[in-house]
Amino acid sequence: MNTAERVSEIAVPRVEALGLELIDCEYKKEGGRWVLRLYIDKKGGVGLDDCEAVSRSVEEVLDAEDVIDSAYTFEVSSPGLDRPLKTDRDFVRYEGEDVEVSLYAARDGKKKFVGKLKGRQDGVITLEIDGETAEFADKDVARVKRTIVW
Repeated sequence: MNTAERVSEIAVPRVEALGLELIDCEYKKEGGRWVLRLYIDKKGGVGLDDCEAVSRSVEEVLDAEDVIDSAYTFEVSSPGLDRPLKTDRDFVRYEGEDVEVSLYAARDGKKKFVGKLKGRQDGVITLEIDGETAEFADKDVARVKRTIVW
């Protein structure tokens, strides 16, 4: 189990106890220093108070269990409005919203498709694009992210 997986395992119950969801955990080197970053979310979005509460709660356990033995910077953040959708929960939560599907290889001369997310089932993502249904196999999809229409 790598560091990010171990931290996620520790963080999930603490994050959920605060009424939030752990979206992602990263542990990587940036600019010559190690950064541990948790991305959290909840319906309606997260604020600074949510980030502070998670930081205090998780940091307490990380320090007590000495999970990371080298110096690092710890950050808790919102994943942002246009974050990638990764989990089944993400696809359920954002069903009916505008998303952008990016493919590894072009289909009909395009690699990006924008439409309303209809769902994901059995490894297939379904969008409604201009009144038509389009399906994309998970194996062909590089990324799915929310789009913001202004």
